[in-house]
Amino acid sequence: LCCCEYVDRRGERNHLAACCCDCEELDEGCDRWLACKSLPPGALQRIAGTIADRLRVPWFSGAVKINVSLVPPLVLLPVFLHVAALHFLLGLIVLTSLPAVVLWYYYLTHRRKERTLFFLSLGLFSLGYMYYVFLQEVVPRGHVQHSQVVALTCGLILMLAALSRAKKDPGYLPIPAGEEKPSHQGLPNRSVRGSSSGLHGIATAGAASSRAVNGEAKGYSRMSADEPESVKKDWCTKCQLVRPARAGHCRLCGRCVRRLDHHCVWINSCVGEHNHQAFILALSFFMLTSLYGITLTLRTICRGRTPFMALFYCPGAYSDYSSALSFTCVWYCAIVTAGMGYILLIQLLNISYNVTEREARLALRDNTGRRLLGGLVIDTGQYNRGFLCNWGHFLSMGSSPPQRSAEDIV
Repeated sequence: LCCCEYVDRRGERNHLAACCCDCEELDEGCDRWLACKSLPPGALQRIAGTIADRLRVPWFSGAVKINVSLVPPLVLLPVFLHVAALHFLLGLIVLTSLPAVVLWYYYLTHRRKERTLFFLSLGLFSLGYMYYVFLQEVVPRGHVQHSQVVALTCGLILMLAALSRAKKDPGYLPIPAGEEKPSHQGLPNRSVRGSSSGLHGIATAGAASSRAVNGEAKGYSRMSADEPESVKKDWCTKCQLVRPARAGHCRLCGRCVRRLDHHCVWINSCVGEHNHQAFILALSFFMLTSLYGITLTLRTICRGRTPFMALFYCPGAYSDYSSALSFTCVWYCAIVTAGMGYILLIQLLNISYNVTEREARLALRDNTGRRLLGGLVIDTGQYNRGFLCNWGHFLSMGSSPPQRSAEDIV
């Protein structure tokens, strides 16, 4: 394939120059629309699928498909921010509606159990665009020193490095090899009792399937779905394996994850045992870098006022378009930072009580936990060993390889 050719979803060789040709789904839709006829069921989905398949960019080994959810933030965010900078009332409307639209899209995709790159694209592009506005509009005013620009840049790089680490494997449990049905052998006499989210029954070593996955031998038992109730609670019908303690199944990723906390749409991945520390580190670097950038910008465009007061009252902010755009971006950053700060606060409180978001939701559903600190944290009491021990457990989490023997999983 040349750089402009690709193999479409029908397995046929195609070219970017012919992206608007031979679109039977679109032709049928237009004909029905002109004839004032209703579209057949599934017509819009087929048209959207055809457009998504033909939306590609040239690449060395063939045209690469572009995920449609990546595009809206790249186009709409600069437009909305520039419109908001035209007038104070426009800025108020735009900055109020943006969070509402993002939350609406989140609940829409969450209800449909869909994975999307929209939030990751929005987050990364927001960082890049805010940094571009800072260098283009704020630094040339001469009130920001080079050392401050270097410090802000280093914070951004560290945050991206931590984010890259958080995007890696969160601790997926290996998918059992083969497509064979789970065995229907009876339970052995030996069993291990655990907590309600832990492992209640484990097959013996003879019934455990030890397979090589990514070069490591994993010994997760496969059991029948008609086993006693104590085992069913830890038997994943989707992944066909018995989960270790605190592991959970992510319905968006379709995998079981060790010590599953939650599925984060901002990184388009789960937060689990292997990447939870990097996730907290990325949030911390983001908070520090964002607050530092907001402070530098407000001290530049609102001279003589403290950053907190300037955020709410800056008389000369709309005197010129450059200041208005910078002030609008500051408010956009402040809204995003407030949201991420709330997420970080909940995460820190959960770590202090050694509870995950998944365990907190299950405790609320089963009415087995108690609300603390005004409902900010749900203490299940299962793994809470005190503040220092909880943080020691979190900081050492993932440092040692998981147990490979099924008898050691508790």
